[in-house]
Amino acid sequence: MVGIAMLSFAHVHAEGYARQVLEQPDAKLIAIWDEDKERGQEAANKFGVPFEPNLDRVLSMPEVDAVVVNTPTSMHPEVIIASCQAKKHVFTEKALAITVKEADKIVEAVKSSGIKFMISLPSRCRPEYLFAKKVIEEKLIGDITLARLRVAHSAALDYWWKPGNWFRDPVRAGGGAFIDLGCHTLDLALWFLGRPKSVTAKLTNFFGNYEVDDNSVALVEFKNKALGILDVSWVHRTGSNPVELYGTEGSLVVNSVNQKISITSTKLSPYGIDSWVTPTKLPEPIPSPMRQWLDAIIKGSSTHITIEDGRNLTELIEASTISSREKRAVEFPITS
Repeated sequence: MVGIAMLSFAHVHAEGYARQVLEQPDAKLIAIWDEDKERGQEAANKFGVPFEPNLDRVLSMPEVDAVVVNTPTSMHPEVIIASCQAKKHVFTEKALAITVKEADKIVEAVKSSGIKFMISLPSRCRPEYLFAKKVIEEKLIGDITLARLRVAHSAALDYWWKPGNWFRDPVRAGGGAFIDLGCHTLDLALWFLGRPKSVTAKLTNFFGNYEVDDNSVALVEFKNKALGILDVSWVHRTGSNPVELYGTEGSLVVNSVNQKISITSTKLSPYGIDSWVTPTKLPEPIPSPMRQWLDAIIKGSSTHITIEDGRNLTELIEASTISSREKRAVEFPITS
């Protein structure tokens, strides 16, 4: 049985992770710590476990084997590195850190401690994206020339984050929509297309409700010569959040409105298929990030999502932020 402490309920997904822990037959929620004592005590009451206001005391508990980190992103280096030094396995919400310098320190702490680490990037586990990855690897639509990925919701339009909420604080969050919501599609782009060569980005504030970006686009040139158009918005009322892949032999589109995949390829012509088709069988989803992490702790199994994935995601976010601020293209790698 893996004893787990929740470290903060600052993130909107924290309660969901706590419930995931409770759903696992081989995990137990032991304690809660929060930088906000009132919020932490409220969560402890809800989940029926002790609240401990001192982080060091939680990390020194012998019954705590692992921690789930949901602090503001600016606190990740401090909290994750302290957890590593205490030899506690770490599951963290994205983004890993605000800067590559901080991310590299976390990578070093994870590797030197030998703990099992997981960053929550659940899109990599979904059948439609596993199918897209397989199509790319098998070159069913040839070499990818362009990818377009969008992720958006109405957080700025509907004023989700009230004054004082860390999601709208450029210091604690490191940015707005792009570093928060954008993690999902930026990570998919890196997973699909590999290492980037350069990025030109525009992170803007359209609605004015927050002090951070709410409507942004990045144009990424990858080392394999493919281009990626990555757009992220908190001012999206309705519409699709598509993933589009265009290659030298065809195209693939994942439509979020009807959850359908469409694919066309010259490589299907020998089978009498010369139009768009929808696959009838997708890969099975792989275990969730939480389950992968627990299996790594208990069984020593490898994970499909790594600390390097989190680090590289931070690098793309920081490079895009620099590009927008300095109005220039930023080359990779950026140094820590």
